[in-house]
Amino acid sequence: MILVPGGRAGRQTASFQPAGNFIKGDPVGTAGEVQGVDADAVEELFKGVYPKLAGWVRRLVDDDDTAHEIASEAFVRLLSRWTRVDSPQSYLYMIATNLVRDHWRKAERERRAMRSVTAGAALDEVAYPVQDVDVRNLIASLPPRLRDPFLLHYYGGFGIREVATLLRRPEGTIKADLFAARARLKTLLRQRDA
Repeated sequence: MILVPGGRAGRQTASFQPAGNFIKGDPVGTAGEVQGVDADAVEELFKGVYPKLAGWVRRLVDDDDTAHEIASEAFVRLLSRWTRVDSPQSYLYMIATNLVRDHWRKAERERRAMRSVTAGAALDEVAYPVQDVDVRNLIASLPPRLRDPFLLHYYGGFGIREVATLLRRPEGTIKADLFAARARLKTLLRQRDA
């Protein structure tokens, strides 16, 4: 997605001529070009939130480049809806959560494809089965109602009150969802160990 003059977000077509002058070094696609966007507010939000957001995503996807891509994409999507978003930070984390889910789904599809291709190859026995637990798959198996608060609280480092605000749910509901998520993960771990 690119930002086009006039505040619209769209895909580049052959007839599209970007704003600015590449030879003279004029900026192209800056926040100031989008109508209704305060460039200083965007820059302040970026400087304050990006490192924490990228770090949070990094812990989830276990790859620096992917984490920065997801965090950057979250900001691009926020910028395209800047005037319609009440809480930009909350919106960023929800976008990032959805992008992380998409990443996990894609990674799982790739793993399945690799397994089907290498199905005839001999499998090595795992020396340490306890260390073989794939925590990401266990967390991904939680329903979104439990997974979202779990990720925000335990991986994102947000407090109960902040998670409640981000997800627009009562604090008591968040506490109950965290309890249920822990209980379900404990059960899943026991089943895997059995």
